[in-house]
Amino acid sequence: MACNTNALSGKIVINICDARKLGHIINYEIDLCDGRITAVFVPGEGGFLGLSRRNDIRIPWDRIKKIGEDAILVDVPPRPAECAHPPQKKHIFH
Repeated sequence: MACNTNALSGKIVINICDARKLGHIINYEIDLCDGRITAVFVPGEGGFLGLSRRNDIRIPWDRIKKIGEDAILVDVPPRPAECAHPPQKKHIFH
């Protein structure tokens, strides 16, 4: 299958690990010796109004499982911080 980067960038990236939409591809990593894409990048989670955004998420090419008409399915394990449960609030009564 042949595809250009504009067509790839227009597709939504979905993580099959947790069914989360990661966003659209914003950058590519290319091996200049082979001329192949080795990874794609989607935006990290943003802060208020997209400011103070976390680092972009790097997705190795071998983690791309399916490129469809409208979406790219990837298998990326969640970051440890995303898996952790929020700390429980302790109720202290006096």
